[in-house]
Amino acid sequence: MKKRISQKLKWDKLLPVLSISLGIILLIYMIKVEDEPGALPLLLIIIGVIWLIINQYQAKKQTQ
Repeated sequence: MKKRISQKLKWDKLLPVLSISLGIILLIYMIKVEDEPGALPLLLIIIGVIWLIINQYQAKKQTQ
């Protein structure tokens, strides 16, 4: 049971970080190519940050 929770927590941290990283890379690319950030990279970053905060709160709540 603990191993299953541990793997779930690993995925719950990996996916938001991946979303944030992809958003930052896409944001840098869009600024270099089009000279303005698009909505999609900013949305990916915001969603990733909110997702990460929620997951950390839930993980902290489960360990208590």
